[in-house]
Amino acid sequence: MLTVKPLAAFTDNYIWLLKHDDGKHCVVVDPGDANVVIDELTKESLILNGILITHHHNDHTGGVDELKSRYKVPVYGPENSPYKGITQTLSDGDTLMILNESFEVLAVPGHTLDHIAFYTNSTQTPKLFCGDTLFLAGCGRLFEGSPAQMLTAMDKFRELPPQTEVYCTHEYSLANLAFASAVEPNNGKITQTLNQCKKLREQNKPTLPSSIEQELAINPFMRTRKPSVVASAKAYKEVSNMDEVAVFSAIREWKNSY
Repeated sequence: MLTVKPLAAFTDNYIWLLKHDDGKHCVVVDPGDANVVIDELTKESLILNGILITHHHNDHTGGVDELKSRYKVPVYGPENSPYKGITQTLSDGDTLMILNESFEVLAVPGHTLDHIAFYTNSTQTPKLFCGDTLFLAGCGRLFEGSPAQMLTAMDKFRELPPQTEVYCTHEYSLANLAFASAVEPNNGKITQTLNQCKKLREQNKPTLPSSIEQELAINPFMRTRKPSVVASAKAYKEVSNMDEVAVFSAIREWKNSY
């Protein structure tokens, strides 16, 4: 069993802390800020066992060197990453044992070319740590990869069990849901989720985790086969015929300027 806790960092980042059920041992995912992690470890008297990295961007790796130096722990991350602080490289299909739980590595390039996600179904509820690939009602910007690559990542996520908890690393939910409402104005699930998330943010609570089931109902980037999303993409591009990659690309382009 794992307990997952969000550690807020910067403006809207979450560093995920995974704690073993012994209450002592933990790992962190994408620690862009070392001080946030050090404060939590000190306050809760926790032992850091490792660091998981999804991709090379500094808001996900900026605290790694200090944590690695201070606690002498392994850093797990993508084998093709330009970030040089990784000590144990991983590629698609690899498995690793973390806190006595088995995690599968999913290569999900798109946001960056080195992006990976960590998935476990050995816990009571499956969990996905997906960095900046999948957000609540959104997906990451395509800084390095292509629309086809990101659509492939969405397809991988679609295949996960519906109850899988989705732990992304930014609090983008309100903005993403506003855009999703523009894409599918008649989707009542989006409206319902937006109202729930507004209440959580008013209380300064995270809107995460989401779930695969929820994303399949509200996320336009997971719904590129739905007639309502296809129609909105066609209207945005002012064309009459689009394949799924073109639909995804249009929705992503629209979101970039929304």
